[in-house]
Amino acid sequence: MSTPISSPVTDLLEGQNISFEVIEIPLSEDKKPIRNLEELLTAEGLDPTSVVRSILFKTGSDKFVLLGVAGAGRADWGVLRKHLDERKLRMAEFDEVPEQTGYVVGAVPPIALPDTIKVLIDESVSNYDKVVIGSGVLGFALALKAADLQALMVEADKGIFVKE
Repeated sequence: MSTPISSPVTDLLEGQNISFEVIEIPLSEDKKPIRNLEELLTAEGLDPTSVVRSILFKTGSDKFVLLGVAGAGRADWGVLRKHLDERKLRMAEFDEVPEQTGYVVGAVPPIALPDTIKVLIDESVSNYDKVVIGSGVLGFALALKAADLQALMVEADKGIFVKE
């Protein structure tokens, strides 16, 4: 299966024989992903709430943690701090995201990340048959079975890290 893009994410999926679809996300003139992603996904036959957002945090002890979460839930800071045993936690700065993950903001996947990043996966991901993740390449996303994504994330801490 040839894909129009190549990244550590597509390499990982292909290496594990996991099937996925590439979804092109048109970029606006200032190179930002379009805002009507919901319409685009719906047109592709995908649930717009099935997008797994990859949110990068920096802890008080200078470690980076990525939370993969599907749906509309918001990160529960108290639960995250307790789970990580950290008193301080903040969202990563815009320029810290590519420095730490190797990916630009808007294309960060919850897989194929440097070993230095601890990964958490919210159980919201298991609410979907198919999920959409960052491809590692701005302007493209990947759709795959949630079960395949979770199989790749066996090392990740699983739990309820969001509040509706």
